[in-house]
Amino acid sequence: MMSRLVQKGMVSLCLAVTLLFSHLSLADSYTIGTGSQSGTYYPLGGMLATVWSDNIPDFDMRAEVTAASVENVIKVALHKQLVGIAMENVVLQAHEGHKPFPKPMDVSVLFALYPNVVQFIVPADSDITSIKQLKGKKVSLGAAGSGTRVSSINILKALGISESDVDGQALNYSATTSALANGQIDAGVIVGSLKVGAITELALTRDIRILSFTPEELAEISAAYPYYERIDAPTGIYKNVKAFSAPAVWNVLVVNKDMDDEMAYELTKVAFENINKIRANIGLAEISDSEEIHQLTAFPLHPGTKKFVDEYTKSHPNTQTM
Repeated sequence: MMSRLVQKGMVSLCLAVTLLFSHLSLADSYTIGTGSQSGTYYPLGGMLATVWSDNIPDFDMRAEVTAASVENVIKVALHKQLVGIAMENVVLQAHEGHKPFPKPMDVSVLFALYPNVVQFIVPADSDITSIKQLKGKKVSLGAAGSGTRVSSINILKALGISESDVDGQALNYSATTSALANGQIDAGVIVGSLKVGAITELALTRDIRILSFTPEELAEISAAYPYYERIDAPTGIYKNVKAFSAPAVWNVLVVNKDMDDEMAYELTKVAFENINKIRANIGLAEISDSEEIHQLTAFPLHPGTKKFVDEYTKSHPNTQTM
């Protein structure tokens, strides 16, 4: 019979081995910061996590629900997330240390994803027909810590409307559409892809309109914030919603600037090798491809991404580069 001393020793050894393997497992387990489950960030982040986990050896990732852009940038800068999805304007503000960030964030961009459209929604029978009529109204500007809130405030400011000019509500996507459906707010802002789930679902049960920006308003916004571009949505993009024009800003994947170059290269390479699969699974045709990485010109790409771009450009000499 084994002595108690030997038994204790074996138990201690087993515990040590278990802890060692647990540590090694955790070392290769990562998260990607997304947004609310009713937006586009969450399913896209989940699909990217799956593609990377399936195609990169000893790599495991899961999608994390967050308040979106601002929170994702901060967590990436603090090494609490490996990757985060964010709007380009938010990343620029983070890089420069402008509000809502207390100081410059140590982040870099992996690659551009797709344009995010700033959509101001009102009930179909509302007497609000223009953005400037939102003064004095109860408006959901987006959740605290979200890129939606940053964009909605920036755009109102560009059009001469300060945050204090509206009765601003800090609601996420789901709370915004619920409040609109129940008549608790006059308007709500959702910044997401065209056909974003939150608006699609709302339009199935309520008659809504999306305010269309005039060419003059879009020019004012572009003059104040050059990273916004015009997007024209056709009639029927949502049920019974007429065509509208709105500003849009590119979404990007953000990583810590100290990320290993080889990891950044591998993440970029695997993502673009599987880009058609990603598009098909989340129904987002606007996701960029290898020839569109140059779309993001206002922010430096991670050196690992640059390595992938250089390789791709050499094998596709007609590709436009940054």
